[in-house]
Amino acid sequence: MKLFSRRAFGLAIGGFAAASMLGSASSSWATDDLSKVVLRVGDQTGATRAKLEAAGLLKDVPYQIQWSVYPAAVNLHEALKADAVDIGSAADSPTVSAIAGGSKIKVVANFSNGGLGTSLIVPAGSAIKSIADLKGKTISPTTRGSVAHYLVLGVLKKAGLTPADVKLAFLTPTDASAAFQAGSIDAWGTWGVYLARTIGTLKATELTDGVGINTGNGVLSATDSALADQRKVAAIADFADRIERGYTWSRENKSAYIDFYAKFTKQDKDTVESLYPSEAAFRRTPIDQAFAASLQGVFETWKEAGVLSGSLNLSDYVYRGLRTD
Repeated sequence: MKLFSRRAFGLAIGGFAAASMLGSASSSWATDDLSKVVLRVGDQTGATRAKLEAAGLLKDVPYQIQWSVYPAAVNLHEALKADAVDIGSAADSPTVSAIAGGSKIKVVANFSNGGLGTSLIVPAGSAIKSIADLKGKTISPTTRGSVAHYLVLGVLKKAGLTPADVKLAFLTPTDASAAFQAGSIDAWGTWGVYLARTIGTLKATELTDGVGINTGNGVLSATDSALADQRKVAAIADFADRIERGYTWSRENKSAYIDFYAKFTKQDKDTVESLYPSEAAFRRTPIDQAFAASLQGVFETWKEAGVLSGSLNLSDYVYRGLRTD
């Protein structure tokens, strides 16, 4: 039996009720009870909600969504750990860090763009032209354990450098932005709206992106408490489907996406169009053993860098109950 089919969401829930042998009366909870479900969604910078609204994908939600906005993955994961939200999306690297820190969550869905969307940038006119030029310079990987931190470590290693060869300044996205603008840091590892605004407003130069270093995985995580509630699991399955349809909308409606994101980031359309490939590349991928192995690889990289320690089996933190077809 398919769980929570995207093409027949309501029928799938009815099928689940029937399969659980709770009787014909129980099969009616699909509509009645989901209308009472409140799914608490953590949203980095508000971008997920804004895009889903632009795509018209929040008009027929059969449950209630309570949105909370966070500036970065570290803040979103703090909320997940505190059980202040039920689900939230972030890159795999901060998600692994959060799990290692004791967060009671599981990854329920994954969307990958192959490493695009996170970049190491330098100011316009900078004398830094290559990774080797970073030796002795100050770099902000934004927050410790972030996807940008992962990128910076990988970039340095690829160039034969170590973190000891540079000065790493861990800052919140807002503080890193101010430091970059003031010239207090020589390079900045960043992503998403922060990348778009800095390239658009300050004409920053991309030194390198994450292709070949970062996985490009953007994972949707849910708390164990939310996954213990089958009604919330049904809502989570539907929400993951809406995220996927949001990426499909971006690919099939390039002009509409650029119009939306230019307005959201307050940047010109040319700047947004230059970043469009990272959005258009996202695809939903299976939550399987290969994906769990990828998460394990992220953990081992963090251990090698001294960011994390101990042992962890990431396969235990992958929830395989939501199907991708």
